[in-house]
Amino acid sequence: MNSHSPTQRVILVDDSEHDNFFHDIALRKCGFDGEIKIYDKGEDALEFLLQDRVSVPTIVFMDINMAGMGGFELARALDDQLETGLPLQLHMLTSSSWSVDKATCESISCIKSYLVKPLTRETAAAIIDMS
Repeated sequence: MNSHSPTQRVILVDDSEHDNFFHDIALRKCGFDGEIKIYDKGEDALEFLLQDRVSVPTIVFMDINMAGMGGFELARALDDQLETGLPLQLHMLTSSSWSVDKATCESISCIKSYLVKPLTRETAAAIIDMS
């Protein structure tokens, strides 16, 4: 997946309203002034991204464990259904530090990093700067 353009949109996919609120603040505090979209269901984020076709450089932070479609399923669906070369970065953002989850994450090539919650201002800034 391409990562040459500056990030214009961040999508948070997590069924925890508290985590989404906190991560939104961390993104703003690190200086990100683009669009932030929040979804509490993986299916809703997938639907949006498939319709949008990643029209602007986008970073997605997604949780592993959610009701319905979790982060692993979301990543696989995006990898299967979107064309390659789009300006999209996927990052797992989870409370799980289980080695099996990390190994699963590493086996899905479109996931760029495995981060343990919470998303800090410093981590958000580093990821956005890398994009």
